Amino acid sequence: MGSVNDVLITPLQKIEAEGGDVLHAMKSTDIGFQGFGEAYFSWVTGGSIKAWKRHNMMTMNLVVPIGNVRFVFFSMKECRFRIEDIGSDRYARLTVPPGIWFGFQGLASYNSLVLNLSNIVHDPDEVSRMQLSEIQYSW
Repeated sequence: MGSVNDVLITPLQKIEAEGGDVLHAMKSTDIGFQGFGEAYFSWVTGGSIKAWKRHNMMTMNLVVPIGNVRFVFFSMKECRFRIEDIGSDRYARLTVPPGIWFGFQGLASYNSLVLNLSNIVHDPDEVSRMQLSEIQYSW
């Protein structure tokens, strides 16, 4: 099982441009890039919680280009949490190796958008899930 210390946070560039900003997400030369399998988006409504799940093979690279999201990582082995808030207020990428339990919550009053740039194609059989109440965290 992974350690919450293995989650990497990388500040990302926002480039101001006439007509709309450019938001970087990931380059193949970036630390944390483990290959490309799939890119997908998840909406999270303000205050909503999506938890708990653990990828057993997938490395996730999470970016929040719209809104703000709190990610909570949990290590059963260490019995400890790590909390990272990213999005419009702190534009960064979280690289999450396999084996770490996590959940997330929308912090904005509107819908936030989460982008996952994963190293493998999503496979529902490689994901472990638990109910929200199975890990005691005060959202």
